[in-house]
Amino acid sequence: MKKVTFKFDNAPDVETYANEGEKLLDVAKKANVVIDAPCSGNASCGKCIVKIVGGTVESSITRHFTESEFRKGFRLACNSKIIEDVVVSVPDIASAFKNRMKISDLSSEEELKIFRNTQDRIAATGLKFENDFKILDLELNVPSLDDTMPDNERLSRAVAKETGCDKIQISYNIMRKLPKVLRENDFHVKVLVSNEDEHIIVNDVIPPLKWLYVAGLAVDIGTTTVSAVLFDMISGDFLARGAMGNGQIRYGADVINRIIEASKEGGSKKLKDAVLRETINPLIREMCSSAGISRDFIYRMCVAGNTTMNHLFAGIYSEPIRMEPYIPEFYQTERLRAGDVGVAINPDAEIIMCPNIGSYVGGDITAGVLANCMWNNPEMTLFVDLGTNGEIVFGNSDFLMSCACSAGPAFEGGDISCGMRAMDGAIESITIDEKTLEPKYSVIGEPGEKPVGICGSGIIDIISELFRVGAINPKGKFIREGKRIRHDEDGMGSYVVAFQEESGTIKDVELNEVDIDNFIRAKGAIFSGIRTLLSSLDFDVDMIDKLMVAGGIGSGINMENAINIGMFPKIPLEKYEYIGNSSLSGAYTALFSNEAEEKVYEIGKSMTYIELSTTPGYMDEFVAACFLPHTDASLFQ
Repeated sequence: MKKVTFKFDNAPDVETYANEGEKLLDVAKKANVVIDAPCSGNASCGKCIVKIVGGTVESSITRHFTESEFRKGFRLACNSKIIEDVVVSVPDIASAFKNRMKISDLSSEEELKIFRNTQDRIAATGLKFENDFKILDLELNVPSLDDTMPDNERLSRAVAKETGCDKIQISYNIMRKLPKVLRENDFHVKVLVSNEDEHIIVNDVIPPLKWLYVAGLAVDIGTTTVSAVLFDMISGDFLARGAMGNGQIRYGADVINRIIEASKEGGSKKLKDAVLRETINPLIREMCSSAGISRDFIYRMCVAGNTTMNHLFAGIYSEPIRMEPYIPEFYQTERLRAGDVGVAINPDAEIIMCPNIGSYVGGDITAGVLANCMWNNPEMTLFVDLGTNGEIVFGNSDFLMSCACSAGPAFEGGDISCGMRAMDGAIESITIDEKTLEPKYSVIGEPGEKPVGICGSGIIDIISELFRVGAINPKGKFIREGKRIRHDEDGMGSYVVAFQEESGTIKDVELNEVDIDNFIRAKGAIFSGIRTLLSSLDFDVDMIDKLMVAGGIGSGINMENAINIGMFPKIPLEKYEYIGNSSLSGAYTALFSNEAEEKVYEIGKSMTYIELSTTPGYMDEFVAACFLPHTDASLFQ
């Protein structure tokens, strides 16, 4: 056995042991060391860059390194085998999906804008923005030899008298704490209750003078990124918002690789632990710390994720999702409890899961449709959610049709050598001078923040700008020369957005032809999905009244640039609207409003799902869309 020590910039060392010949990336997985590997370890993405600072590994130079960088000890973890004791430095760029957690106190209106807009749209539909939580102040009769009623019966009768409902449910956890709380407060207590299936549920019992937060937690479980918002279920005040990379990323960038990994022995638990114990629970801990409340005050949670993420979160066998005829285990769950799933909040907290529609259109889309309110409008609306799975919905108040296309993780920075999520250090917009090819860009974060990588909105801008100034051809190959355009020994071209001395990372921030090709395929999947969905209904793009774009790929998308590269159809710009992370805002809405929760279930039942892989003509559409902007240039004139 060989000793392997992982070192981090801002975390304690991790020591483990490995067999000789074992791959370094596999060793990291077993030790729960998160190293970004979107390609699932086939050495194509170049994201699992580590530095050997002690000992040696068996490895070879790849196109992801120069000879100088290789001599300095840089290696790909997936391309390195253990041959002796070794010390490995894991830079932020390799562990970004775990280390770069962002917590916001939601003090700025900009952070709240997406939720305010959703509230306004929901209010216009007539749905009430209210829930069933109530706080009761109860003074119970003190037991005596003449009144020997048990504690639970005493509480039930008091709650029934106050609410007018005689069906009261008290959980085991409440039963355990009830005797002490009652007697320490002379049977004067504060009781939190809610409604469920004609029952009154006792959610908590606390001293009468203790402040009671009734918090709700909405979570968007994306394949690449997990986002969450914490808020007060009584007042509606927002308490904190957080985001971090999905810890499952080390098992592959897409849902197929995740499902395959989960099907292996012990795999389901590993995938569940990665998203829950390594991602969601740490997010909850940090958000509660930021808000200054206990996790036990979170009494309800809503989860919105694609079908695979919902299954892996719940620890449910997911293999049938990827096998024809592509059947999920569930579309809609019965009520779950946090203690059953392992979420680190109040163990009795109810977990709402936005319903799945099909194998590749899940709760994130039903939540998104709830939030954008296309179900209530007569306008023909096209809704596109940009993520690892590109989901598309078309319809209005009369019908809703949906499909999903495998766009890959490019929109969130995966499969892109310098790609990253939309967070501090990410270039989110850029222009390029037509003559000098010099860039001007904006970086997410504080003024003066140095670029570390490029998020989805920035990648759209860069490719559009390179095409506009004639630096690349329709296939994404470089056809101009300049200080910022260079070619490696194999002739592959790249564009340097920020040289190492200008950046905040260990390498130049650059976009190469492989990156561009990956992104062209991603945008081609979106456009071909749109065309196929519309044609299945005998519609064309001129019949679109509104096009709503969602996805946490930046603070906004330059729609004109997205059209120029052939990602979206050529329709008037005023028909476009970017609505941010609609999955999260929809989950928040379904959590805060009981009527909205019922509506999201109704949306799930009413939406028709088509499987693109079995739809005639889809592959022809996809191949034609894998050029800039398209093989049929007339579509964008």
